[in-house]
Amino acid sequence: MYFDKYFPFYEAYASPLLYQGERMQEEEFELMKSYYPETVRRIQEQVEEECDLLDYEGSRLYDEYPDKYMFYHLCRKIRQRAEPELKVQSMDGSFLDELVQVLLLQEISRRRCRRHRCRRYF
Repeated sequence: MYFDKYFPFYEAYASPLLYQGERMQEEEFELMKSYYPETVRRIQEQVEEECDLLDYEGSRLYDEYPDKYMFYHLCRKIRQRAEPELKVQSMDGSFLDELVQVLLLQEISRRRCRRHRCRRYF
């Protein structure tokens, strides 16, 4: 393949500002997480730890059509790990289940979007 015009080598590299938008978005997300109540912050930490364990190439988190039972199983696992340290008597069990599910799905969605943006160019 021949080019009619000269193509300098430095134009082949990506823009240095390519990931600036993603970095700003992550900083804003961290700022919003700092406003979470203490109980929700502890649950969010458990969710992030569980997602870190499942964050690898070929993970079921990144399946095209994730399994709903897998999400249910992860939510139950996170709740069982988080429940003893929360010591929340007034929180209804179904509300806690829903809160864990929302936090887990939001974290998985964020990781899937980040992976899609990073791997889009390969």
